[in-house]
Amino acid sequence: MPLAKALELAQEYDLDLVEVAATARPPVCKLMDYGKFKYESAMKAREARKNQAHTVIKEMKLRPKIDPHDYDTKKGHVVRFLKQGDKVKITIMFRGREQSRPELGFRLLQRLANDVQDLGFVESSAKQDGRNMIMVLGPHKKKTEAMAEARALADARKAERQGRNTGSDDADDLELDDDAALEAENAAAEAEAEEAEGEEDEAEDGEDIAADAEKPAEVAQDA
Repeated sequence: MPLAKALELAQEYDLDLVEVAATARPPVCKLMDYGKFKYESAMKAREARKNQAHTVIKEMKLRPKIDPHDYDTKKGHVVRFLKQGDKVKITIMFRGREQSRPELGFRLLQRLANDVQDLGFVESSAKQDGRNMIMVLGPHKKKTEAMAEARALADARKAERQGRNTGSDDADDLELDDDAALEAENAAAEAEAEEAEGEEDEAEDGEDIAADAEKPAEVAQDA
């Protein structure tokens, strides 16, 4: 069909003339609503991204002589990560004289692996890496299954909120998007974990400085 005729048809039906196969001979064009086509393509891409499962490796740092309360907090984060279908890299950080007691870190990693064995397994056994000891935990649950469960839970919560807010004109304005709310909750928990780790690192640095200050006195005493 001549180009002029195709343009005339597009104008007659209030559509767009879109080239869909530029390399063909002759080139292939199609009459369509290009705005609607772009919108539908964007929605399909968004849905595809929503269903994608990205493998994420989270990290949790511990000290060999960690406080019981801190251990429970860190373990709680590891449990949450495994429930989300993510892998977790556990790092035991040794400072000063602790480096001569690697068995403390090994026992702590074994304890943590046993505590979360219902949710994950040891994917990479404990190994020494410089001043640190590292172990990787893998989830029993696949990422896609975790995402499906999280989405179902979010839908249930949304339905519950809608049931409580029936008859309220402002209910829709007050409701958050479920995916955004879930991401915000995860981000807040991770920020809390990072803040706790930062405070722990500062305390560790103070201990290292104190240990280094003791060394000259010990040398003088030996002399």
